[in-house]
Amino acid sequence: MAELAAIGKVINTHGVKGGLKVLPLSDFPKRLKTLSYVFLEQGASVKEYEVTGSFVHGRFWVLFLRGIDVLDSAERLIGSLISIPLSERMPLPKDFYYLDQIIGLEVYTVNSVYLGRVREVLQTGSNDVYVVKDEKEGRRETLIPALKTVVKIDLHLGRMVVDPPEGLL
Repeated sequence: MAELAAIGKVINTHGVKGGLKVLPLSDFPKRLKTLSYVFLEQGASVKEYEVTGSFVHGRFWVLFLRGIDVLDSAERLIGSLISIPLSERMPLPKDFYYLDQIIGLEVYTVNSVYLGRVREVLQTGSNDVYVVKDEKEGRRETLIPALKTVVKIDLHLGRMVVDPPEGLL
């Protein structure tokens, strides 16, 4: 099976005909109109469903899936992630990345000092912050501001090179 990217989470039902109320996890709300099928991930279980209808309801999506046409079957899906194959993600502009592309990158300074791997991305509102940790050396976490003046990313090499402001390290 192809690798999947979560684009929403089922948080409730909608109506009595199997509608699913979905919290979008995507920055591309227009993608809802283009979905013909999705994968529902529930724990270790992953199942493909055909999308038979969808609409935006406030800040949520409502999805209707083939085979989910009564309230009971929809209720069993609450908590599931709605996913699509990575290959179907919306393309991003140059120098923009999905979070899962950043997490796990090796991080080096411009002087080739290894800092660790990106373990987490904190979304602070003004700019993201990369949490970097070197597990082998037992170092504490390093917080790197996700600014183009500080960070250069090379996905092909699986690395991030940082030019940290004075005093950051």
